Amino acid sequence: MRVTFTVNGRPQQADDVWEGESLLYVLRERLGLPGSKNACEQGECGSCTVRLDDVPVCACLVAAGQAEGRRVDTVEGLAERHGAPRGGLAPVQQAFVDAGAVQCGFCTPGLLVATDDLLERVPDPSDADIREALSGNLCRCTGYEKILDAVRLAAARTGKRN
Repeated sequence: MRVTFTVNGRPQQADDVWEGESLLYVLRERLGLPGSKNACEQGECGSCTVRLDDVPVCACLVAAGQAEGRRVDTVEGLAERHGAPRGGLAPVQQAFVDAGAVQCGFCTPGLLVATDDLLERVPDPSDADIREALSGNLCRCTGYEKILDAVRLAAARTGKRN
């Protein structure tokens, strides 16, 4: 089957998609967008989090055909979505760098997408809001404190622009 959808603001299509193929596979292998990571393939770790029509989902659990005619936003599109200059970073990406929240980087794409979604919905989140929004994202390297610091920093920076 052919799947036609919008990815990071651009029309895309994938041909010869089989019924059981995941959105994650299509994004990574067919469209060349390796940012969303394939870690557990069970929706438990959040490393493959993307936004499907503005709703965070684990791309490993979404059948590619479910994306037909819909909008998908991946970590690769964050900077452009926020108007960063070419080669620049989105505010959440810069905050993760500045707070030292990136270690091995495997969980980072999913955390960034989830954080970006949170800050669009709740510009000044409480620690409880942050923990709830990131509860589906596992990190095996950190103690999460730097990640929480990064979200707080991004909220503070983006709140000043609003």
